[in-house]
Amino acid sequence: MSTGSDSSRGTMTKKRGGDLAESAFRALLVFSMALALLVLATLLIQVTLKGWPRLNLALLTNFPSSLPARAGGQSAIFGTIWVVGTAAVLTIPTGVAAAIYLEEYADQTRWYNRLLELNIQNLAGVPSIIYGILGLGLIVRGFLGFGFSVRAAAVTLSLLILPTVIIASREALRGVPGSLRLASLALGATKWQTTWKQVLPAAIPGIATGTILALSRAIGEAAPLVLLGGLTFITFNPTGLQSAFTVLPIQIFNYIQRPQDEYRVVAAALIVVLLVILLLMNSVAIFLRNRFSKEW
Repeated sequence: MSTGSDSSRGTMTKKRGGDLAESAFRALLVFSMALALLVLATLLIQVTLKGWPRLNLALLTNFPSSLPARAGGQSAIFGTIWVVGTAAVLTIPTGVAAAIYLEEYADQTRWYNRLLELNIQNLAGVPSIIYGILGLGLIVRGFLGFGFSVRAAAVTLSLLILPTVIIASREALRGVPGSLRLASLALGATKWQTTWKQVLPAAIPGIATGTILALSRAIGEAAPLVLLGGLTFITFNPTGLQSAFTVLPIQIFNYIQRPQDEYRVVAAALIVVLLVILLLMNSVAIFLRNRFSKEW
């Protein structure tokens, strides 16, 4: 009897120890999350309070000026729309098409398909400044010869976010059950008809979410665009793909470097504008995921 009782007590002691360790680990996770949210909230509050005096319509309609009271960010906002919009037009069809090929058609036993997949995984982790150097050497001054223009910046940002779009699109396609493909093929549809009519529509929520998050990253990039000729003082909006440009991160960086404190207020206000754009894009991604996602 004593042996069974000792064994039972030992089991209960181990269970209490395991429960205690799990509770401690959970408390550590909650503390880490709360600390991160606290730091983020503090930064957001500080930036909003500092930029509050300039959060008005003039900030969006005025161009950069040598007078802090008249300085705005219209050229940076329109430049951001031009650059990121063109990058989206280049990236989305290419990324989705590449994902469809790798997921639906590629023979994984072929060495070139495995090499392609490995390179995509590696390129997703390359720092953005490397893409800026690549864009400067090949797109701006290299064989493409685009010069310091909107199209050069758009192509570089497209290369930057393309691996992310491909990976997100592949995950969305992989989430579509194989039974849907088999049912379509059994009814006489071709491989392409199955992919275009059944698989792709079912994967659109995941593809849209990944694409929007990738474009959100592109909006906040400044390092590669500095190398590509993103100017810090432009008093006109881009008129085409060959125009000079600036974007919000570069304009914010320029205002922060100015010696006058008034420019830092303008920079803080533009940071709030950039954060609002990013939050809206992320909200759209969350809405699309929750609205159109399906349980298979």
